[in-house]
Amino acid sequence: MNIISFKTYFYKELSEVYPETEISAFWTLVVEKYLGLDRLNAALYPEKEITNTVHIALKKVVARLQQNEPIQYILGETIFFGLPFYVNPAVLIPRPETEELVNWILTDIELAKERKAAHILDIGTGSGAIAISLAANLPGALIDAIDISAAAIQTAIKNANLNKVQVNFMEQDILSCDKLTKQYDVIVSNPPYVRNSEKKQMQANVLNHEPQTALYVTDENPLLFYKKIGELAYKNLLDNGLLYVEINEFLATETAELFEKIGFKTTEIKKDIFGRNRMIKTQK
Repeated sequence: MNIISFKTYFYKELSEVYPETEISAFWTLVVEKYLGLDRLNAALYPEKEITNTVHIALKKVVARLQQNEPIQYILGETIFFGLPFYVNPAVLIPRPETEELVNWILTDIELAKERKAAHILDIGTGSGAIAISLAANLPGALIDAIDISAAAIQTAIKNANLNKVQVNFMEQDILSCDKLTKQYDVIVSNPPYVRNSEKKQMQANVLNHEPQTALYVTDENPLLFYKKIGELAYKNLLDNGLLYVEINEFLATETAELFEKIGFKTTEIKKDIFGRNRMIKTQK
């Protein structure tokens, strides 16, 4: 089978599950991964033959996409903040809004030159996306990162090696942590914040495939992680230290008020590029 024949099959098989724009994006990623061709060269050489081994692999990709499995898990990789990351079902797929959180931290550190040698902690690191992106852009920083999942920590270590940065990863359940062992200039976290009642709004690829412990909280106690993180941060941030968190857009005010109640002196809610309340910065 040649490229054009398989492309026809690819689009036809996925047409009842995804819009054409999304199928086109999948096609570009799949062709690059399995055929080593960019979009232009795939179009220039439509008669290029696909080997039987690759053909079998590509049909498996189609079958997995039909089950709404995220393309990032199928390919085993994604790009975050311009860097390559391995991803698998043990870790969340890093999102563009989290890139905005990283950029906010880097912008603030750049404005405060003395923070370039900052000691930073990432709570709930998952794939290591936040910690590794900060390490790659702050060569003088000392960065720790913790996660409850041993599998996530192993993935994060692989990603640090892939990107040739130093991050100290530790397995730790933040909810059972009474105190941190160090003082930090910056603490950052993207904890679980989607309420169970909001699951019905989630797409099938997220709901059925990404790790639920990294996503969901109960409706009765939706700020559970923010309370714990806020309390630990207040004890373990240096004077004027900063805590950055990604938040549930529907609970922005409540989250900010929680931090103020803990004792933080200034709190700023920041919108993402879509105008949603998505991040908070608070200062000790």
